[in-house]
Amino acid sequence: MWEPKKTDTEPAEADRPLKDAVREARIEAAERSGVVVDLRDADVARLELLNEALDPLFKEIPNDVELFDRGVSKGDIPRLWIDVVSHVEMGRDKRQYRFVQDTRYGRAVLAESYEVPALAQAVTQYVARRLVERERALSDDAESKVAQSVLRRTRRHRHWRSVRTFIYGLVVGVAALFALAILSSPH
Repeated sequence: MWEPKKTDTEPAEADRPLKDAVREARIEAAERSGVVVDLRDADVARLELLNEALDPLFKEIPNDVELFDRGVSKGDIPRLWIDVVSHVEMGRDKRQYRFVQDTRYGRAVLAESYEVPALAQAVTQYVARRLVERERALSDDAESKVAQSVLRRTRRHRHWRSVRTFIYGLVVGVAALFALAILSSPH
């Protein structure tokens, strides 16, 4: 059949496969990034549901307890932070909640569940354990303060006993010198 004349400035369709492939790759990347953003938004929404379910728990914590810093971070991996070392993230299937804690030996999974109430219960138990640890640490601190005050009192008592002994020795020494001076003087 009849074909239009090719000009030097316009390459033929068969000569542009790379340009078409790059264009298709860009379209696929844009679609994938849209899906990733949608998945991340879904993760954030699930974590915010859990965060709302934990509101009554965190309202019960006294205001003077500063162990917990709860909040949803919306980074590459959305997380609901409970405190500095523990957080909730979504599992690989994006439906399962994973409650994890960072330890010096790596990350430990404390609980996993597909349901908000079950994970809220696990977080409640974790918070209770942390509060008990805090009370224990404060009572140990109070006991150590008592022990330190007893030690200070004992040191003070020893110090005054040493001063008293020195003064008694000084008085006895002066008395002995007077007695010796009186006995050795000629009459």
